[in-house]
Amino acid sequence: MRLIQLLSWIILIYIGYRIVKGFLASRQKEAPPAPPEPRQEETFQDPVCGVYVTEDDAVIGRHEGKRIHFCSMACLEKYRASLEHTSTTHNQTTPEEHK
Repeated sequence: MRLIQLLSWIILIYIGYRIVKGFLASRQKEAPPAPPEPRQEETFQDPVCGVYVTEDDAVIGRHEGKRIHFCSMACLEKYRASLEHTSTTHNQTTPEEHK
């Protein structure tokens, strides 16, 4: 009789163990950790070549108080050269404008 009681307890303990283990395993599967949100960085378009750059990677120039973002120093220099060219062309007056 004692042997049957012992076997019954062992079976009940085993069943309880499997229930608890199954509950914990299903609980871990239901709530996996959420992946971190990708960081969205603002990008700026280079006015010379059209490449998009982030604030960290950009070469920053100023024109009339505005910040302008460039992909490289070469593009910044091209932009400055085009500004100098347009400003000298617009500042030249023709004789017809004085009439």
